[in-house]
Amino acid sequence: MKIEKIAILGGGNLGLSIAKGFLKLNEFKKENVIISEIRTVRVEALKKSGFNVLENNNLKAIEGADLVIVSVKPQQITEVLTGIKSAIDSHKQILISTVTGVTTGELEKLAGKIGIVRIMPNTAIEINQSMTCITCRNISNKQEQEILTLFNRLGKAIIINEDLMGAATVIGACGIAFALRFMRAMSQGGIEIGFSADISQLITAQTIEGAAQLILESGNHPEKEIDKVTTPMGVTISGLNEMEHQGFSSSVIKGLLTSYNKLDQVKTNKKN
Repeated sequence: MKIEKIAILGGGNLGLSIAKGFLKLNEFKKENVIISEIRTVRVEALKKSGFNVLENNNLKAIEGADLVIVSVKPQQITEVLTGIKSAIDSHKQILISTVTGVTTGELEKLAGKIGIVRIMPNTAIEINQSMTCITCRNISNKQEQEILTLFNRLGKAIIINEDLMGAATVIGACGIAFALRFMRAMSQGGIEIGFSADISQLITAQTIEGAAQLILESGNHPEKEIDKVTTPMGVTISGLNEMEHQGFSSSVIKGLLTSYNKLDQVKTNKKN
């Protein structure tokens, strides 16, 4: 499967991040990464930024596209897919959805019998550092591996069972916001103990990037790396214990569960 042209239906934050990610690979011509967006103000802003944008013209956008990526709100998915169903080439095109709470079975009912890939990336895809979870329907093993290879080049990607997509949404997509909120808190703490805002943010960001790379490259459990920097009666363990006394781990877990349970409401709103 040779991928040359990509249509992205929906020019919101995630759709734009995906477009940026593909263009950053330097393998796709700018004119072959097309965004279709309904909001006039957004269209004008994207055009000024140099993107190939069509205003409210999904049918034109998908002409000749190898991948049709739908990145809209759950409430919009029915209108979008029924609007392009007759124009989709089921023999040449693959439909990719980032839409929260919409299963591949539901996508098939709306778009017809076509190769379908459901993905859950995060906005770091724009710098080719996303964690993307993938589940597929109506595609061959070879096509699945090609899709997996493509998204691995936009960060890291894994194939998961579809019943885990909700969990993937919370940890992988929402999770980037959770991590950034921790970074903000750490950076603010750095200001309070003496650093300027920009230096504190730099130290925080590099420290967190280093921590992530330690886990990714070593495969160690986080506690194993924590043990390396917690000495008896030391500074690190004192801070960690105080964070736990204040409910650090439990609040993170509760936040994840709250977001996960919120998915049921999203599904309900989508149907209404």
